[in-house]
Amino acid sequence: MTFTSKANSISATEGLSAPAIAPRVTAKGVCVTLHGHFYQPPRENPYLDAIEHQPSARPFHDWNERIHYECYRPNAFARVLNDRGEVVEIVNNYEYLSFNIGPTLMNWLARYDLEVYERILEADRRSCDRLDGHGNAIAQVYNHIILPLANDRDKRTQIRWGKADFKSHFGRDPEGMWLAETAVDYPTLEALIDEGIKFLILAPSQVERCRVLPDDDTPDPEWHEVGGGQIDPTRPYRCYLKNADGQPDSSRPYIDIFFYDGPISRDIGFNDLLSNANTLAGRLGMAVHGDRRPAQLISVATDGETFGHHKGGTEKCIAYSVTREFNNRGWTVTNYGHYLSQNPPQWECELKPVTAWSCSHGVDRWRDDCGCGGGGGTQQKWRRPLRDSLDWLRDRLIDLYEREAGRLLRDPWLARDEYIKVLRNRSKENVAEFLSSHQRHALNAEEQIDALRLLEMQRHSLLMYTSCGWFFEELSRPEGTQILRYAARAIELAGQVTGCDLEPEFVQRLAQAPSNVPFFKDGAAVYVHNVKPAQVSLEQIAAHYAISSLFQPYHPEQRVYCYQARQLDYQLQRMGTLTLAVGQLQLTSEITWETLHLSFAVLHLGSLDFHCCIQPFGGRLEYRQKSQALFEALESTSAAQTILTMNRYFDGKTFGLSDLFAEEEERIIHQIERETLKRLDRLYAQVYRENYGVLKAFQRNDLPVPRELQVAAEIALSQRCLEAVRGLVQQVGRLSDRPLKKDYWVELEAIAAETASLRCHLNVPEAKQSLEQLIWRTLWHVLHAEDFVGSVDRVLQIGKLIQLSAKLQLGLSLDRVQELYYNWLHGHVGNWCPILGVIDTRSPVVPDTLTALLELGDFLGVDTKTWRP
Repeated sequence: MTFTSKANSISATEGLSAPAIAPRVTAKGVCVTLHGHFYQPPRENPYLDAIEHQPSARPFHDWNERIHYECYRPNAFARVLNDRGEVVEIVNNYEYLSFNIGPTLMNWLARYDLEVYERILEADRRSCDRLDGHGNAIAQVYNHIILPLANDRDKRTQIRWGKADFKSHFGRDPEGMWLAETAVDYPTLEALIDEGIKFLILAPSQVERCRVLPDDDTPDPEWHEVGGGQIDPTRPYRCYLKNADGQPDSSRPYIDIFFYDGPISRDIGFNDLLSNANTLAGRLGMAVHGDRRPAQLISVATDGETFGHHKGGTEKCIAYSVTREFNNRGWTVTNYGHYLSQNPPQWECELKPVTAWSCSHGVDRWRDDCGCGGGGGTQQKWRRPLRDSLDWLRDRLIDLYEREAGRLLRDPWLARDEYIKVLRNRSKENVAEFLSSHQRHALNAEEQIDALRLLEMQRHSLLMYTSCGWFFEELSRPEGTQILRYAARAIELAGQVTGCDLEPEFVQRLAQAPSNVPFFKDGAAVYVHNVKPAQVSLEQIAAHYAISSLFQPYHPEQRVYCYQARQLDYQLQRMGTLTLAVGQLQLTSEITWETLHLSFAVLHLGSLDFHCCIQPFGGRLEYRQKSQALFEALESTSAAQTILTMNRYFDGKTFGLSDLFAEEEERIIHQIERETLKRLDRLYAQVYRENYGVLKAFQRNDLPVPRELQVAAEIALSQRCLEAVRGLVQQVGRLSDRPLKKDYWVELEAIAAETASLRCHLNVPEAKQSLEQLIWRTLWHVLHAEDFVGSVDRVLQIGKLIQLSAKLQLGLSLDRVQELYYNWLHGHVGNWCPILGVIDTRSPVVPDTLTALLELGDFLGVDTKTWRP
């Protein structure tokens, strides 16, 4: 989808002399709230606390990373363009959107992209400043479970964890909370009210009836049936808990509810309302009541991923709408908490018994074959057995937890509620303080490990209810597999503490869940084929460490996923084509504190053949004798003799390259095969050189080039390009201006010309990334230099790099460069703060450098007209 309409841009002659939108604190007249539900299901391997490579997300590492690139980051730096397509403003959409970000996603953002994470926190602070202390962010139940299907204790833990996680990020208590799939019933409302939640956002289909709030003049106003979605969504409603007779009771506690506009929200999600700001505003305007009421709220809610992931580039429409279009129409951009503070409910409502926004059958989508989420001839008869199996497991784990944790913790369920403090900070000191505050008596080391195992068991029993596992048509999908992995981890932890093996009966129960995939047949097979192979032992972590140590030297203390690896001894020797490493290692889980002291030996026989043995450390004498025997066997240069010796001294399981975690296995394969690839590159280069004239003849006569020759040309030119870019990065990145022996500029220009003439497509992602980093780094140094004297050459180099990359068709992503430049231009970066239309005579910017910098804006697509003479 493209965004060239003037409804998403401002005139090239429109200045930036006034703020894009004036701060407003009065929620009167027409108010607009666009809510984004930003969420990704937890994808971490339960044993590694890390997301593994997901091939379906290519070219990205995983789906979190891909959607982040397409949605979360673009909304933190959304562009407003003029009619020439130049950037005139970069908007933090989170400052104007009402939003919730799932805790598991928010914590991933904090680890993966601190810059975006900080922009989100800043957006909430700014919205608090603008809207009388009411921030845009609201909380979410922790890991997106369907609360009406949860037992009361799990309901409350999910809400408490969601609140605590929210406060740890935003520094304040949440006013509202987003419910997974907006699934709600009255017991859920009661739990939310008890936890201090003030308001919810629900779908218009979830309400049964409404009426004006009773007063002295009208003590019993008439109820209006609105069960078909006819509720007026422009006002908030008060929802009282029910009395023993099942009727709303105004003497009981209450929660306020906003209903989003269903038709507009659907059009945003499934039609083209976000094609431009004028279309969006026109559609919102159709919902405005002309009855001159003091205030009305146009409320829209949709998946936050709509803005950029599902509909590419639509964050630009949002940015223009909230900073210009809505303001031009006299509308106030606000959030629910702010609107509620100035417009308390004048109406009350009664909800249907149990509902959700994505199931027309209540919440059957997460427990029955209701047809929602199906299609293509699939059935969902597996949903009920899956739910029943997990409920059975949960109840068994409750019994074990109460019995075992009761021996160690004063109040096991309070400890579970407060375990969120550990999830946010697993430092040794913080965990020790947590255990100390909850222990029934002073716990010894083994009891501490058991206490943490039990708490982790409960955490995984919550994670196994993540709603995505039921949402789609098939149990064996990644979402269903993931929740079963959490169940498997909970079972394993229960067994480690109690010796009780719940797995056989659990798998037997899963056999009642029929799969749509003939290979699996049922849930038991899904568990065996998809879940069991993903389980990870400490021995496997040690094997991973041992094999990868042949290619990546480890520090004496190093983190390996969620384990601390302490290298106690390491010896390596090469003999011909054989490489042998022997060592001892102490592995400690950062999560459960369990520790294992192991010895290992790994033999690399060449190519992709490895033989690795692991066993518990048996003492220094045994280890010394073992090491000596292994290295003596290696001296025979006999692989068979060395393996026999290894097997004699190690009685544990053996491991090979395939036992490594996928990414490390891939990295080692590439490293081992690097020499082979170099030979192939030389071969392709030779084919290309020897047939260059033939290739030109085919091109000259407009004949189709034989695929073999075209492939040889593209591989040869891609390799030349990569080598030239590496040299150029070294050359440009140096502080010295002395020329290198080779002019890489000329070489890359020649490659670009050859590529164009032969109609080749280069595949050099490393070169693309290197040039992006080089451009950003060069500009950063220019803008942060103590003075700009002598910087003009570097500024010109940046423009030349951008032009050269365009000739090579590398498709550079210059968003971060553009953001750096924009912030400098507007006085937020570097040592020059320009005043609109005026060059500060005290500025160290010399005229030539200033001219070059302003011209650089043309290359970067940033509007600089205000600063030009």
